[in-house]
Order: sequence, then C-alpha cells, then structure tokens
Amino acid sequence: MTGSNGPTDRPGIRTGRPPKAFPAMSPKPPARGTFQRFVQSEAAGGVLLMGSTALALAVANTFLGAAYEEALHARLAGLDVLHWINDGLMALFFLLVGLEIKREMVEGELNSWARRALPLLAALGGMLVPALIFMAINAPYPENWRGWAIPTATDIAFALGVLSLFGPRVPSSLKLFLTSLAIIDDLGAILIIALFYASDLSPMALALAALTTGVLYGLNRLKVMLLLPYLALGVVLWGSMLFSGIHATLAGVVLAFTIPLGARSGDGAGSPLHRLELGLSRWVAFLMLPLFGFANAGVRFEGGSLASLIAPLPLGIVLGLFLGKQAGILGAVWLSRKLGIAALLKQVSARELYGVALLCGIGFTMSLFIGLLAFSDPEREAATKLAVLAGSLLSALAGAAVLLAGGSPLRQGSSQAS
Repeated sequence: MTGSNGPTDRPGIRTGRPPKAFPAMSPKPPARGTFQRFVQSEAAGGVLLMGSTALALAVANTFLGAAYEEALHARLAGLDVLHWINDGLMALFFLLVGLEIKREMVEGELNSWARRALPLLAALGGMLVPALIFMAINAPYPENWRGWAIPTATDIAFALGVLSLFGPRVPSSLKLFLTSLAIIDDLGAILIIALFYASDLSPMALALAALTTGVLYGLNRLKVMLLLPYLALGVVLWGSMLFSGIHATLAGVVLAFTIPLGARSGDGAGSPLHRLELGLSRWVAFLMLPLFGFANAGVRFEGGSLASLIAPLPLGIVLGLFLGKQAGILGAVWLSRKLGIAALLKQVSARELYGVALLCGIGFTMSLFIGLLAFSDPEREAATKLAVLAGSLLSALAGAAVLLAGGSPLRQGSSQAS
C-alpha cells in the first residue's frame, strides 16, 4: 500500500501538468493492517460469490430447478427460507457494512474531507447518472419507476474479487479508491432503501424501534464496552423493524453506528467495533453473501432470450449499470479535478481509472436486493434479476479487459510504491 513520502508524494492522475497539492490519499500506518485485511477478505469473498452465482444459474436451469425453488420457499419458524436469508442473514451483512462505514469515517481512509472528497463525488456521480438513464428509458412506463435505484449500486465484494485477479499489478491507491467509493455507495444505498422503499408503516413497531435505538445510544454515551448488551438489543431492534414497514436489514446499520469505537489498544483489539467487525467479516464474506447470491441469482432461462433485455425495465438496468456508472464516476473525477476540490489518485493512469469505473457497474448483491424491494410480481422480479446479472457481467468483463490491457511500466512502478 502506498505510504506518504513527504511533500513530493502527492496524489494525481498522471498527466502533462502537475496536480495541485492535496493531502495524500494513503492510509495512516495504524490503519494499514485493517485495510489490507478488509480488501483481502472482500476480494476472496467476491470470488466465492461469483462461484455461488454460477452454481445457482446452473441448478435453476437443470432438473434440480424445481427442488431449488421448493427448498427456498420451505417454511421455517413462520418465514420461508428465502425470507430468512434476505431479511435475517442480510441484516448481519448490513451490520458489517455499517461497522466499516463508521470505522472509515472516524479513523480510516474517509476521516477527513481531503480523503473522502474524491470517492464521495465519484460515488454520487455513479449513483445519479444510472438513475437518470433508467428513468429516461422508463419514463413512459410508470409501473417500472420503482426500479430507478436498482442500477445505482456497486457490489464491493464482487468488484474487489475481479480486481484481486490482477494481484500486485494493481496499484494500492486504485484498490483504496474502489473500496472507499463502494463504501460510500453502500451508505447511499442504505439511505435509498430507508427513504424510498418503506411501506405499510406500523407506529407501534416504529416506536419500539426508536426506543431500542435510544437505549443503544445511551449505552454508547455511557461508554459501555461489552458487546453482549448491544447485540441483545440489536435482536430486539431487528424484530421491531421486521414489523415496522422499514426493511429489517437496516437494523444492522443502526446497531453498527452505536457500537463504540474508542478504548482500543495499539492494534485495535480492545475496541468493540473492531472485535465485532473482525468476527463478522469472514462469516459474511464466505457464508452469508455466497448464500444470498445462491438464493437470489437462480434465474431460469427457458422461454427467455437476450432479446428480452431490450424491454424498458431490463434495458434501463443494464445501461444504467454499464454506461451510467462509468459515465457518472469519470465525470465526477474530471469535474473535481477541474474545480480543484478533491485529491486525485496517485500512480494511476487514466486507463486504470476507467477500468475501475467499469468494475463499479457490478451491482449484483445490492442491486438484486433493491430489486426485490422494488418489485414483488414474478415477471418483473425475473426481468430485474436477469438484467442485473447481464449488466454486472458486462461491466466485469469490460473492466477486466481494460485493466488487462494496461502497460507493464505502470504495474512495476505501482508495485514499488506499494
């Protein structure tokens, strides 16, 4: 990972003129190990997620397809298995996302405006343009409007999984940029789910959720460092939000923001947030996300064709992910450079930046999740899944091709700087 080497070690895309002097987008020494563990875990989990997705597609389109559907809809303690995965296990995924966001905002790579400006602007551009493309295509079809947010998401595990295939040839600053952008993108997706996909609100359940949140906040203010009270109240919070009309997975984010980050030792082992994040990360990467992918990516292709992707709903999703993401991110980076309001990337060529912008079009997990909230009818749900898979695959292949075409001199230079 790139370190700070003094006044000459300033970030910038390699161009003919020197960039303005901004604080370097390189991690502070104490956060180095945390960031490396995070990237390695997400990348390895992303590769496993690819495998589970391929397995789901294979199973759904063979003689095992009927058994696959039956198993997902089997009842277990009042809910079907698919519901437990999407509302239960995914709450733990959102808990981990919330912990990562809080850590990065407080002590990590997003702890100052100089560090968070570029990924923040890039993430905003990468969410706005896909939504505009989707709505432009679906403007005459009001029944599709609820899907506007589907192409705005980036799957950090999948994207880092593809990036990890290039090993040390990829500059550390590029991995850092993708990770920071995707974390901010996740925060945007969380806000979108909370604001636009709530329905049939229950005042009593919301009141219980608010009361539980208040108690959690009180524990934080009292500097309670035991994890057990937070986790016990987190279960109560999840149960109340399950019946509140707000998606239950958001309980994980609320809980994460109340977990204390202070009172840590030199290596972070004493912090409740660090302990919980470390304990969850491998379970999420190697079990929960692959299980979510396997349960939700099983699209049957019989009776369908690639021609079905030109219908307004899937076309808006595919073009939003593939064209909208890259246009929004590159446009935001260009604008921030012109206005001089954000630190630029160090040791990164325009081609590599373009490759990562393409990888951000891998929406998969969060896009599928938003699609499930947006549409409940089987026809649109199937079209959404197929479009997310197509747009994500197209983005992954194009991004990998662009990065693979990069020159060796930059690879060698970035390896020395890492």
